[in-house]
Amino acid sequence: MNQILKHGICSLALFLMGGSAMAQGTLEDYKRAYALRDSFSRQRVYYSDVYPQWIGDSHKFWYLRHTPEADEYVLVDADKQKRTSLFNRQRLAKELSAATGREVDADRLRMDRMRVTEGIDTLRFVYDRKKWAFAIRKGKLVDEGKVSEPRRGRQRHWMEVDDEKGGNPVVSPDRKYEAFIRNHNVYVKELATGKTRALSLDGTLGNYYSSYIQWSPDSRYLFSTRIRPVEKRYVYYVESSPKDQLQPRLHKQEYAKPGDELRFKVPCIFEVENGRAVIPSTELFDKQYDLFWFRWTEDSKAVTFEYNERGHQTYRLLELSAESGAVRTVVEEKSETFVNHQRMFRQFLNGGKELVWMSERDNWNHLYLYDYAQGRVKNQITRGEWYVREVLHIDEQNRQVYFTASGMTEGEDPYLVKYYRINLDGTGLVHITPDEGTHRAYFSRDRKYVVDTYSLVDKAPEAALRSVENGQLLMSLEKADISSLEAAGWRAPEVFTAKGRDGKTDIWGIIMRPTNFDPTKKYPIIEYIYAGPGSHYVPKNFIPYNNNMTALAELGFIVVQLDGMGTSFRSKSFEDVCYKNLKDAGFPDRKAWIRAAAEKYPYMDIERVGIFGASAGGQESTTAVLLHPEFYKAAYSSCGCHDNRMDKIWWNEQWLGYPVGDQYKEGSNVENAHLLTRPLMLVVGELDDNVDPASTMQVVDALIKANKDFELVVLPGVGHTMGESYGEHKRFDFFVRNLMGVQPPKWEDVK
Repeated sequence: MNQILKHGICSLALFLMGGSAMAQGTLEDYKRAYALRDSFSRQRVYYSDVYPQWIGDSHKFWYLRHTPEADEYVLVDADKQKRTSLFNRQRLAKELSAATGREVDADRLRMDRMRVTEGIDTLRFVYDRKKWAFAIRKGKLVDEGKVSEPRRGRQRHWMEVDDEKGGNPVVSPDRKYEAFIRNHNVYVKELATGKTRALSLDGTLGNYYSSYIQWSPDSRYLFSTRIRPVEKRYVYYVESSPKDQLQPRLHKQEYAKPGDELRFKVPCIFEVENGRAVIPSTELFDKQYDLFWFRWTEDSKAVTFEYNERGHQTYRLLELSAESGAVRTVVEEKSETFVNHQRMFRQFLNGGKELVWMSERDNWNHLYLYDYAQGRVKNQITRGEWYVREVLHIDEQNRQVYFTASGMTEGEDPYLVKYYRINLDGTGLVHITPDEGTHRAYFSRDRKYVVDTYSLVDKAPEAALRSVENGQLLMSLEKADISSLEAAGWRAPEVFTAKGRDGKTDIWGIIMRPTNFDPTKKYPIIEYIYAGPGSHYVPKNFIPYNNNMTALAELGFIVVQLDGMGTSFRSKSFEDVCYKNLKDAGFPDRKAWIRAAAEKYPYMDIERVGIFGASAGGQESTTAVLLHPEFYKAAYSSCGCHDNRMDKIWWNEQWLGYPVGDQYKEGSNVENAHLLTRPLMLVVGELDDNVDPASTMQVVDALIKANKDFELVVLPGVGHTMGESYGEHKRFDFFVRNLMGVQPPKWEDVK
């Protein structure tokens, strides 16, 4: 059948199906959707959002308790497991009212930067842009003056590489010398005499020494790196409608892209008394993506540093000897795909004789104890088919490590974050936060007690006081009351699992329905996608209002989100699917998951599936209608990195590899634009400083050249975005038209 005719028949079918529903995409649906942000406000959730503040070294903490009647500041004594009021809020409100000349509501009193003295006798805080001190027992308030605004210099943009030229002179630990950079070289000055001499003479404009100088602990040596810079790439933006002038303004931003040449560093050590330079061979770090984290060993014998090889398949912890200049490998990570440098952790122990190291070498992210001198593993600390998320603290005295992990509890969502302790020899694992949920823990300074706050996406938050020794519940602090939310029509998202492409691996996601959900109706499906590797993206904690999903569902859609293969925090092999294959974006898993959901719930119309996203999700949603048009029938794509050759270097070389090859071109929405057969709305902020806006415009150019029909929304003065309020309304209308076949209401009638 002719492709144009097929598209026309499909569009007519969608229109007829939507027309039969009629109760979806109406003006009333729009008004209700826009009202949900206020109806589902966090302020309607009581006894929630517990953020405890431990008071000094004590076993006491305070937190703000949000109740239907008032906001209370409560004090908890963990030893006695007793809760009392922290202060008399009526008295403080009265004092503040008198001092400010404005009525202060004692029941809704919120203060910034609040601190409580260890004796629990004074409260210091900021209110009305002033600093105050309140004597808790005496009830007296003291005005401590205006809050001074911090002086802010120019902040370096996150894509801007530090040239390492701005460091101040550094004084030696023995206070005899000061080291600094002059004319691109390393100099020292004797503080007693003022005598200055150069330690290096080979520094030039094109091969200079870093001003970030480090003295050895014994003051015998100093360390710097010699840097060979490269010409930088810049992205330019035209701000069409500046607020302060009529004419457009041109912006310029440093922005390295895949394949660009990178600077080269050589670590150098200088013996101060005799001027001897220790310049090593670069054999073990000669293909640099980056060289960083330089640290002297405690015995002043060497400098350690980390080497991330270009292409991210080799990662080393190296040691440079101050005496011989020899470089040795302490730890090496290698992978046929990539070593995820975002997962690295190291900490020296036992005076530098041991090292705790994080690695995915056994297919799961775990901790290892190394013999530093021998450069070998003494033992694996954590082990199993689960994932260490973060190292929180290492107790050297008791030889224990505190960490968070996910996937350890069988039968639970493998992404839930929980807290643990284990001995450095791999024994004595203790589950500190055992209840089901994703957790956030707040430890007392001596780690005797912990305040454990936790929730699920479909279960209201709770807060509890626990013993760190064994995770035992000592005191229930709060259980959130969501009855007000439920009275406003709130529905919890459904956690849904289905098998992925291999028929074995569980894929986890959520299903969101409108408040007036009727199982006898048919609902188009919309997927919210962000499939970029490096994390997972489906929310696991309680969220009353989901910015991307709640209001959209209310128009009469079933909105879903899931983490397919190629995302993180499962096994390394789960994430490796993305390697040189970002165009995959987990689509085989996504389609299988949505089909399974539609099979279970026949009201989900598998013939009307849309998709939207921003950034990596903007790229992936466009890819969905280009490469999977039999499944995805419409896409809204904002600020997409549509061609990975156009996007930031660190993201794309990590997953697509180096050198830049066909794997970059194969996933390009520019190259594949001619395949478009489905409705597509492209959105871009003209000042997007995350993804080069030209990436979107190059897709536009390719679509025009291919004579394709599409929609384009350019947002003046806007950066990296899903579309802001204007784009949200455009997204609503786009899906109502293209998935329901309904003409959206006039904008002036909606708001």
